[in-house]
Amino acid sequence: MNAHTRKPTNLSLDSHLLSEAKALKINVSRAAEDGVRRAVIVAKAKQWQAENAAALESSNAFVEENGLPLDQFRQF
Repeated sequence: MNAHTRKPTNLSLDSHLLSEAKALKINVSRAAEDGVRRAVIVAKAKQWQAENAAALESSNAFVEENGLPLDQFRQF
């Protein structure tokens, strides 16, 4: 996985879901870490999009007005 130090953390989870996970021998700590990792990736992507919205809009407007740069050289 990774060499980062792990920190003990208290979580509140749905008791039925936790029972099912244990019955299926799911490593709840790893599953929670994977879920948090995915949530962080999604949040960072949304943050990047919000921070760069003006540049993206400007780029899209340029392409709408002028077409793609070097479009005349495309072979497809």
